[in-house]
Amino acid sequence: MRRLNSTSHHTNGFVLVGFSEWPRLEMALLVVVSIFYILTLFGNSAIIILSRMDPKLHTPMYFFLANLSFLDLCYTTSTVPQMLINIQSHKRSISYVGCIAQLFIFLSLGSTECVLLSIMAFDRYVAICQPLRYTVIMHSQLCQQLAAVAWITGFSNSLVQTVLTSLLPRCGQFQIENFFCEVPAMLQLSCVDTWVNEVEMYAAVVVIKVIPLGLILFSYINIVRAVIRIQSSEGRKKAFQTCGSHLLVVIMFYGSAISGYAYMAPRSSSAKLKGKLLALFYGLITPMLNPLIYTLRNKDVKTAVKKILGREQELR
Repeated sequence: MRRLNSTSHHTNGFVLVGFSEWPRLEMALLVVVSIFYILTLFGNSAIIILSRMDPKLHTPMYFFLANLSFLDLCYTTSTVPQMLINIQSHKRSISYVGCIAQLFIFLSLGSTECVLLSIMAFDRYVAICQPLRYTVIMHSQLCQQLAAVAWITGFSNSLVQTVLTSLLPRCGQFQIENFFCEVPAMLQLSCVDTWVNEVEMYAAVVVIKVIPLGLILFSYINIVRAVIRIQSSEGRKKAFQTCGSHLLVVIMFYGSAISGYAYMAPRSSSAKLKGKLLALFYGLITPMLNPLIYTLRNKDVKTAVKKILGREQELR
């Protein structure tokens, strides 16, 4: 009977409940999320274009930043357009294949970002703690290898979790309590004990989130020690500005992502809303703010923008 129900469910797909319980909030989100999504596309695309066009931005820092921007572009695009379509059409349905694909892509990119942020912290650690050896250590081949490690780790983690989640029987359960397909929400649909999946999921959290976060903290502890030893106040200010942007991004992304697990199985209506808003924060707000945080006080990026705008005016 379980197999029959599961097969029937696979054919019909899922219903993404989203924010349908709060219709007024949902209509407001339609406008706000649309604006934020456009800003996300524009901001992250601008960073990628600038890092490619300006030779002065051909450094490890901007190489990893361009990777982060590309991640954020794909990350938001994997969920937000589906959410906007569902709000407008009121159908809220997604096919089984579409749901599994969304689950795999979103989890892959989110996991990759966790590892990439730790690599970016290592880059800042070498830049500040080993300034004379920075160009020797952070050569282009190593940067490409580190980026490959982040992508391979993220997609490998997602592949394991997606396969284990997709194999669970659901026995007619099809309403996902979120605006996109994710592992915690899909585990709630299962009609069998999911302790193996939950153990694997929390083990993945340790590998993908806790260990990289530990590496980030270790890097910044050493960075702070190095900055304190800098005698020049201008040098200290420059060092803190360089690392402050990355640290703020880490706090926003990890804080919202890890907090989301507190609402993995929400029972009350308010808990459900908080969990969905947290998912919206790390799935859209953080990727939108990343370009602003990294470029708002960055002289190199401002100079690159002026150069490109100057070239366009000359061509005209």
